Amino acid sequence: MTTEGQTRSGRRGPSRTLVLPQTLTVKHLSDLIDQSHVDVIKQLMRNGIMASVNQMIDHEVASLVTAAYGIRTRVAEEVSETGALDSTTLDGNASQEDPANLAERPPVVTILGHVDHGKTSLLDSIRNAHVADREIGGITQHIGAYQVEHEGKKITFLDTPGHEAFTSIRSRGARVTDIAILVVAADDGIMPQTEEAIDHARAAEVPIVVAINKMDLPGADPERVKRQLSQHNLLVEDWGGDIISVPVSARTGEGIDDLLENIVILSEISELRANPHRPASGVIIEARLDRKRGPVATVLIQGGTLNVGDYVVAGTSWGRVKAMADDRGRVTSDVVPGAPAEILAFGSVPEAGELMTVMPNERTARALVQERDRAKASQQSQVRALTLEEVVKQIDAGDIKELNLVLKADVQGSVEAVRQSLERLTDTEARVRILHAGSGNVTESDILLASASDAIVVGFSVGEEIGVERMAERMGVQVRHYNIIYQMIDDIGQALHGMLEPTFTDVVLGEAEIREIFPSRRGINIAGCRVVSGRMNRGASIRVLREGDLLGDTSIASLRHFREEVNEVTNGMDCGILLDEFNDFEVGDVLQAHRQERAQR
Repeated sequence: MTTEGQTRSGRRGPSRTLVLPQTLTVKHLSDLIDQSHVDVIKQLMRNGIMASVNQMIDHEVASLVTAAYGIRTRVAEEVSETGALDSTTLDGNASQEDPANLAERPPVVTILGHVDHGKTSLLDSIRNAHVADREIGGITQHIGAYQVEHEGKKITFLDTPGHEAFTSIRSRGARVTDIAILVVAADDGIMPQTEEAIDHARAAEVPIVVAINKMDLPGADPERVKRQLSQHNLLVEDWGGDIISVPVSARTGEGIDDLLENIVILSEISELRANPHRPASGVIIEARLDRKRGPVATVLIQGGTLNVGDYVVAGTSWGRVKAMADDRGRVTSDVVPGAPAEILAFGSVPEAGELMTVMPNERTARALVQERDRAKASQQSQVRALTLEEVVKQIDAGDIKELNLVLKADVQGSVEAVRQSLERLTDTEARVRILHAGSGNVTESDILLASASDAIVVGFSVGEEIGVERMAERMGVQVRHYNIIYQMIDDIGQALHGMLEPTFTDVVLGEAEIREIFPSRRGINIAGCRVVSGRMNRGASIRVLREGDLLGDTSIASLRHFREEVNEVTNGMDCGILLDEFNDFEVGDVLQAHRQERAQR
């Protein structure tokens, strides 16, 4: 694999451009850029992407890693008859784009919250009052995403069923949402599903805006909601925090403009920009098989412009864009960054959360899908989280410094007790991070969250809902069950200790005094010694001390008792010692055997 930064003479030019194949794994990428796979995984994690060493990644994801090492990327375009890949000028990394090519894009917003707290009503209220073009008729209800306009600024909303779908998309490495709206009913307060939604939004590391809904009801108490939010470490601006909270009523429309204005302000602070002048890339939001039209997919464009006639690939599905409709059911010929569209393109139904990219031609698209099919067939699980044992090994190798857990217990009282016990295990160098804690059986939502966040599910005196075991196995998530709290704390504590930077102490094994020196035929001196304390072991590290001063630190090459080679000589016994690369003995010198031992923390 050559880089464009090299000249014909082999000298490196002022910049390096790496030609990436159409498909590659984390391990392959680490080999291409001469970095360890651990460092590559760390770079992916810094960009909010969880991937295992054998997982296939998109070229845009790969370019996020290469950018950290100052390497520009180009993607292989043409596939020759022999299967060789040639280069193209497509640069998949938006951060390396010329600023002159970047344009402002709309923020992408997801609405989360407890059932019956008014998520759907709030979406309907926003949609009915703020459609971008009032002359267009009814909005397509099945597209899964739509745009509204507020004071000339567009906002894209994802109409997902809930935080499970939100996390399912993220579990495939796609960071779609820019802002999460947490809907809390003013008359009901924070409920278990609200807590779960908070944990999912936090795990995605996106800004949270709280919409306190149902303000028109007699029992509305926004101050109680704010107090409950503070108990979950969400301090609203009214109370001196940084969380925006807006009182709204989906039924009367009160506060809707306020909510949209705050979203626009947040997006301006985030400076959301993308290049609309290159081939498109995006994320499949949802897909279905229509009996009349075939596979239909909703895609959210994140960069570039998607046009009718483009060849697209998403996972192991590919095709040519035959028709597109925007969020209001209007036929369109192009879709720009930040906008959703319903497209007819794929030969099979792609999976939600798959990254979609535009290919130069049919041959390239077909070759990419065939390569992905082969890779998928050879790998039982491309997406896997870590087991508790693997966490320890990975941290010892210099990876992350926190252990992510999803905690479920039988009753709420147990949840708090176990949570407090686990959080007390936190050290200044490594910590337990509990992404979500709740009561009841382990659910599919818990598995999704763990998969998306590289976490381990820990259950205390609980079972699993139907289908959880199969889903956990498919996604590579470890679920550990305990009935004794001390056993749970001990296991997590051991894992956390393994995450700490190792500290070593020097342990003295024994000392021997040189009583006589025996020269050998090769001019090498053999020390005739008596062990005065402890023991001497063959292969042990040896300090040579003369009147307390250190002359050298080496190791035993040969240890003999009389004429026999032995492994150990104990206190009070005589022995002959030959040292590696040290020959300058004197009678009276002390040989001190020692070794480095990892300290228990």
